[in-house]
Amino acid sequence: MELIGQMKLAEVGDELEVLSTDKGSADDIPEWINKVGHELLDSFEEDGVLHLVVKKTK
Repeated sequence: MELIGQMKLAEVGDELEVLSTDKGSADDIPEWINKVGHELLDSFEEDGVLHLVVKKTK
């Protein structure tokens, strides 16, 4: 998953926005974020695209 790679490059406090048309991402990404201890700041769908805003916390 590209998000994992980008989180490794990000600094603590950085915010990343994931765009996905995969319906499974709505469950999978928040589950992973909680598992590893980051923060989901926002989640919404617009024109069939899921937007998830994630903050690196550690």
